[in-house]
Amino acid sequence: MPEEPRQGSTDSRSWVRLSSIGFELAAAVAGFTFLGYWWDLHYGTSPWGILIGVVLGLVGGMYNLIRQSLIASRNTGSGTGTTKKDGRT
Repeated sequence: MPEEPRQGSTDSRSWVRLSSIGFELAAAVAGFTFLGYWWDLHYGTSPWGILIGVVLGLVGGMYNLIRQSLIASRNTGSGTGTTKKDGRT
């Protein structure tokens, strides 16, 4: 008979996934900042390339952070019911 998955292993996997979201945000900001820096060096548009890169990195990283957080929230079933249609009491 196959063993049931342990609760601890599922919790640790979700913990690792959620903790990696912060690194993804930092990587997005750093990557777009570097791209803006490169743009400034090659086209002489300083400081606009870096500024636009930082903004794009923040927007993209925050979008990913919010999206992943909502997915994680749905998977755990957390949150509060706001209507009677959702079946929660």
